[in-house]
Amino acid sequence: MTPKHCFLGFLVSFFLTAVAGTQPAHESLKPQRVQFQSRNFHNILHWQPGRVLTGNSSVYFVQYKMYGQRKWKSKEDCWGIQELFCDLTNETSDVQEPYYGRVRTASAGSRSAWSVTRRFTPWWETKIDPPVINITQVNGSFLVILHAPNLPYRDQKGKNISMENYYELVYRVFIINNSLEKEQKIYEGAHRVVEIAALTPRSGFCVVAELYQPMLDRGSQRSEERCVKIP
Repeated sequence: MTPKHCFLGFLVSFFLTAVAGTQPAHESLKPQRVQFQSRNFHNILHWQPGRVLTGNSSVYFVQYKMYGQRKWKSKEDCWGIQELFCDLTNETSDVQEPYYGRVRTASAGSRSAWSVTRRFTPWWETKIDPPVINITQVNGSFLVILHAPNLPYRDQKGKNISMENYYELVYRVFIINNSLEKEQKIYEGAHRVVEIAALTPRSGFCVVAELYQPMLDRGSQRSEERCVKIP
């Protein structure tokens, strides 16, 4: 074998060794568990670092697209970040459309392949919070006033858009008698003001509520208790 062929063989061997050494590193940088987490249509993309722990030297790049689109769009606020999340609420505001997100890592001169989410449709997948409860006394009765969760969207006049614009919502209200430690459902329906009357004087009660979405057969968690002492 001539010196020329020996040198070429050395270069090929060196190149293959370098590729073999760097390729696993690229793959191990790839972000893990890339997924949307959505609550009240606040749609946040989350991920975990790759298998290689690179500390603070890793930065992440986020892109998104609507299902059916060919080109990915870069999220400028999440381009070269160190956080493990990215807020894509505004980019996924057409809540009945499906979306994808993807993330890649760069560290120490290497970069990973993209990690892509499964298809995400906010209308189907967002979790809703329980209603907020206010209680006021009127002529010996108590009115339970229910408020659906706030959404990140506003109408053309700048007013908050209600969750009721997107779903049929059923409110369920429960009263807990403090002395008997007994719970009773006192209302189920679409009204947001519920009257509680004929309560025993010098007693107390607590109220909790939840939301139910009949079309999806899915409900919220229960609200925090709001308690009242009856004079």
